[in-house]
Amino acid sequence: MDNSDGKPKPGAGHPSVDAAQQYLYGHLLIAMPEMNNDVFQRTVIYMCAHNAGGAMGIIVNRPAGSLNFPGLLAQLKIIDKSEQIRLPPSAGTMKVLRGGPVEEQRGFVLHSSDFSIKDSTLAIDDGVSLTATLDILKAIAHGVGPRQAIFALGYAGWGAGQLENEIQHNGWLHCPADPDLIFDDNVETKYHRALQKLGIHPGMLSNEAGHA
Repeated sequence: MDNSDGKPKPGAGHPSVDAAQQYLYGHLLIAMPEMNNDVFQRTVIYMCAHNAGGAMGIIVNRPAGSLNFPGLLAQLKIIDKSEQIRLPPSAGTMKVLRGGPVEEQRGFVLHSSDFSIKDSTLAIDDGVSLTATLDILKAIAHGVGPRQAIFALGYAGWGAGQLENEIQHNGWLHCPADPDLIFDDNVETKYHRALQKLGIHPGMLSNEAGHA
Protein backbone atom coordinates (compact mmCIF):
# COMPACT_ATOMS: atom_id res chain seq x y z
CA MET A 1 0.00 0.00 0.00
CA ASP A 2 1.49 3.29 -1.10
CA ASN A 3 1.37 6.06 1.50
CA SER A 4 3.32 8.55 -0.61
CA ASP A 5 2.02 11.76 -2.13
CA GLY A 6 0.29 11.76 -5.48
CA LYS A 7 -2.84 9.82 -4.54
CA PRO A 8 -6.23 11.37 -5.23
CA LYS A 9 -7.56 13.29 -2.25
CA PRO A 10 -11.21 13.86 -1.28
CA GLY A 11 -12.67 16.30 -3.73
CA ALA A 12 -10.85 14.87 -6.76
CA GLY A 13 -13.07 14.78 -9.83
CA HIS A 14 -14.24 11.52 -11.36
CA PRO A 15 -13.16 10.85 -14.95
CA SER A 16 -15.47 9.38 -17.53
CA VAL A 17 -15.19 5.61 -17.54
CA ASP A 18 -13.07 4.37 -20.40
CA ALA A 19 -14.21 1.09 -21.94
CA ALA A 20 -10.77 -0.38 -21.29
CA GLN A 21 -10.62 0.71 -17.65
CA GLN A 22 -13.07 -0.01 -14.85
CA TYR A 23 -12.88 2.66 -12.19
CA LEU A 24 -14.18 1.52 -8.84
CA TYR A 25 -15.26 4.71 -7.07
CA GLY A 26 -18.65 4.07 -5.50
CA HIS A 27 -17.85 0.34 -5.18
CA LEU A 28 -16.87 -1.88 -2.27
CA LEU A 29 -13.39 -3.34 -2.25
CA ILE A 30 -13.29 -6.63 -0.30
CA ALA A 31 -10.03 -8.20 0.91
CA MET A 32 -9.48 -11.80 -0.14
CA PRO A 33 -9.55 -14.09 2.94
CA GLU A 34 -5.90 -15.03 2.34
CA MET A 35 -4.69 -11.43 2.68
CA ASN A 36 -2.36 -11.42 5.72
CA ASN A 37 -1.60 -7.68 5.78
CA ASP A 38 -2.45 -6.60 9.34
CA VAL A 39 -3.92 -3.30 8.17
CA PHE A 40 -6.17 -4.68 5.43
CA GLN A 41 -6.91 -8.23 6.52
CA ARG A 42 -10.67 -8.96 6.21
CA THR A 43 -11.48 -5.34 5.41
CA VAL A 44 -14.30 -3.83 3.40
CA ILE A 45 -13.37 -0.50 1.80
CA TYR A 46 -15.75 2.00 0.26
CA MET A 47 -13.98 3.53 -2.74
CA CYS A 48 -14.27 7.33 -2.75
CA ALA A 49 -11.98 8.06 -5.70
CA HIS A 50 -10.31 6.05 -8.45
CA ASN A 51 -8.74 7.28 -11.65
CA ALA A 52 -5.58 6.87 -13.69
CA GLY A 53 -3.61 8.66 -10.96
CA GLY A 54 -4.54 6.30 -8.14
CA ALA A 55 -7.31 5.49 -5.69
CA MET A 56 -8.62 6.42 -2.26
CA GLY A 57 -11.13 4.68 0.02
CA ILE A 58 -12.42 4.39 3.58
CA ILE A 59 -12.38 1.12 5.54
CA VAL A 60 -15.93 0.67 6.85
CA ASN A 61 -15.55 -2.37 9.12
CA ARG A 62 -12.58 -1.67 11.41
CA PRO A 63 -13.52 -0.12 14.81
CA ALA A 64 -11.11 2.45 16.25
CA GLY A 65 -10.59 0.71 19.57
CA SER A 66 -12.07 2.45 22.59
CA LEU A 67 -12.71 5.76 20.81
CA ASN A 68 -16.34 6.87 20.78
CA PHE A 69 -18.02 9.66 18.88
CA PRO A 70 -19.33 11.70 21.86
CA GLY A 71 -15.87 11.66 23.42
CA LEU A 72 -14.34 12.72 20.12
CA LEU A 73 -16.75 15.66 19.85
CA ALA A 74 -15.73 16.76 23.34
CA GLN A 75 -12.03 16.33 22.52
CA LEU A 76 -12.46 18.56 19.45
CA LYS A 77 -14.33 21.09 21.64
CA ILE A 78 -17.43 20.85 19.46
CA ILE A 79 -19.39 20.12 22.64
CA ASP A 80 -18.61 20.31 26.36
CA LYS A 81 -18.13 17.01 28.18
CA SER A 82 -21.32 17.71 30.12
CA GLU A 83 -23.31 17.80 26.86
CA GLN A 84 -22.47 14.24 25.82
CA ILE A 85 -25.59 12.80 27.43
CA ARG A 86 -27.79 15.29 25.53
CA LEU A 87 -26.59 14.39 22.05
CA PRO A 88 -29.14 13.17 19.47
CA PRO A 89 -29.33 9.33 19.41
CA SER A 90 -27.73 9.22 15.96
CA ALA A 91 -24.66 11.04 17.29
CA GLY A 92 -24.49 9.25 20.61
CA THR A 93 -24.27 5.82 18.96
CA MET A 94 -22.17 6.66 15.88
CA LYS A 95 -19.22 4.36 15.32
CA VAL A 96 -15.66 5.66 15.09
CA LEU A 97 -13.71 3.58 12.58
CA ARG A 98 -10.12 3.21 11.43
CA GLY A 99 -10.49 4.37 7.85
CA GLY A 100 -6.97 3.47 6.75
CA PRO A 101 -3.26 4.02 7.36
CA VAL A 102 -2.93 7.39 5.61
CA GLU A 103 -3.48 10.64 7.60
CA GLU A 104 -4.74 8.70 10.62
CA GLN A 105 -5.21 11.89 12.64
CA ARG A 106 -7.63 13.31 10.07
CA GLY A 107 -11.37 12.62 10.26
CA PHE A 108 -13.64 11.71 7.36
CA VAL A 109 -17.42 11.36 7.40
CA LEU A 110 -19.09 9.06 4.90
CA HIS A 111 -22.74 9.98 4.83
CA SER A 112 -26.04 9.80 3.00
CA SER A 113 -26.55 12.30 0.20
CA ASP A 114 -29.34 14.20 1.97
CA PHE A 115 -26.66 16.47 3.48
CA SER A 116 -24.10 18.65 1.71
CA ILE A 117 -21.75 21.52 2.52
CA LYS A 118 -20.85 23.75 -0.41
CA ASP A 119 -17.24 23.34 -1.59
CA SER A 120 -16.61 20.69 1.11
CA THR A 121 -18.77 17.68 0.28
CA LEU A 122 -17.77 15.19 -2.42
CA ALA A 123 -20.80 13.42 -3.92
CA ILE A 124 -19.46 9.97 -4.81
CA ASP A 125 -22.65 8.36 -6.10
CA ASP A 126 -26.40 8.83 -5.76
CA GLY A 127 -26.50 7.55 -2.18
CA VAL A 128 -23.13 8.31 -0.56
CA SER A 129 -21.05 11.45 -0.06
CA LEU A 130 -17.84 12.32 1.78
CA THR A 131 -17.18 15.39 3.94
CA ALA A 132 -13.99 16.05 5.92
CA THR A 133 -14.64 19.31 7.79
CA LEU A 134 -15.62 20.15 11.35
CA ASP A 135 -18.87 21.67 10.10
CA ILE A 136 -20.44 18.27 9.48
CA LEU A 137 -19.50 17.13 12.99
CA LYS A 138 -21.19 20.23 14.41
CA ALA A 139 -24.30 19.51 12.33
CA ILE A 140 -24.44 15.91 13.56
CA ALA A 141 -23.98 17.02 17.17
CA HIS A 142 -26.93 19.39 16.84
CA GLY A 143 -29.21 16.87 15.13
CA VAL A 144 -29.21 18.56 11.70
CA GLY A 145 -26.66 16.36 9.95
CA PRO A 146 -27.17 13.56 7.44
CA ARG A 147 -29.67 10.77 8.05
CA GLN A 148 -26.89 8.14 7.94
CA ALA A 149 -23.19 8.59 8.64
CA ILE A 150 -20.01 6.92 9.86
CA PHE A 151 -16.87 8.67 11.10
CA ALA A 152 -13.44 7.34 10.14
CA LEU A 153 -9.90 8.31 11.07
CA GLY A 154 -7.55 8.09 8.09
CA TYR A 155 -8.01 6.53 4.67
CA ALA A 156 -6.51 3.93 2.35
CA GLY A 157 -4.59 5.15 -0.69
CA TRP A 158 -2.97 3.66 -3.79
CA GLY A 159 -0.62 5.18 -6.35
CA ALA A 160 -1.13 5.04 -10.10
CA GLY A 161 -1.80 1.47 -11.25
CA GLN A 162 -1.19 0.01 -7.78
CA LEU A 163 -4.76 -1.01 -6.98
CA GLU A 164 -5.18 -2.54 -10.44
CA ASN A 165 -2.03 -4.60 -9.85
CA GLU A 166 -3.26 -5.81 -6.45
CA ILE A 167 -6.60 -6.86 -7.96
CA GLN A 168 -4.84 -8.72 -10.79
CA HIS A 169 -2.82 -10.61 -8.16
CA ASN A 170 -6.00 -11.70 -6.36
CA GLY A 171 -5.67 -9.32 -3.42
CA TRP A 172 -9.17 -7.88 -3.71
CA LEU A 173 -12.69 -8.59 -4.86
CA HIS A 174 -15.11 -5.77 -5.67
CA CYS A 175 -18.81 -5.20 -6.11
CA PRO A 176 -21.29 -2.29 -6.28
CA ALA A 177 -21.70 -0.55 -2.95
CA ASP A 178 -24.65 -1.13 -0.65
CA PRO A 179 -25.44 1.94 1.52
CA ASP A 180 -27.24 -0.26 4.04
CA LEU A 181 -24.03 -2.23 4.55
CA ILE A 182 -21.81 0.87 4.64
CA PHE A 183 -23.82 2.63 7.35
CA ASP A 184 -24.94 -0.42 9.36
CA ASP A 185 -23.85 -0.34 13.02
CA ASN A 186 -23.13 -4.09 12.93
CA VAL A 187 -19.48 -3.62 11.97
CA GLU A 188 -18.41 -7.15 12.90
CA THR A 189 -20.53 -8.83 10.18
CA LYS A 190 -19.83 -6.46 7.29
CA TYR A 191 -17.03 -8.58 5.82
CA HIS A 192 -19.12 -11.72 5.54
CA ARG A 193 -22.12 -9.77 4.25
CA ALA A 194 -19.99 -8.10 1.59
CA LEU A 195 -18.80 -11.51 0.38
CA GLN A 196 -22.39 -12.75 0.42
CA LYS A 197 -23.30 -9.96 -2.00
CA LEU A 198 -21.10 -11.83 -4.46
CA GLY A 199 -22.63 -15.17 -3.53
CA ILE A 200 -19.40 -16.22 -1.82
CA HIS A 201 -18.63 -17.97 1.45
CA PRO A 202 -15.04 -17.28 2.67
CA GLY A 203 -14.28 -20.99 2.68
CA MET A 204 -14.98 -21.14 -1.06
CA LEU A 205 -12.08 -18.81 -1.88
CA SER A 206 -8.39 -19.47 -2.33
CA ASN A 207 -5.58 -17.28 -3.58
CA GLU A 208 -6.16 -18.84 -7.01
CA ALA A 209 -9.71 -17.47 -7.17
CA GLY A 210 -10.91 -15.28 -10.01
CA HIS A 211 -12.18 -11.73 -9.77
CA ALA A 212 -15.64 -10.39 -9.22
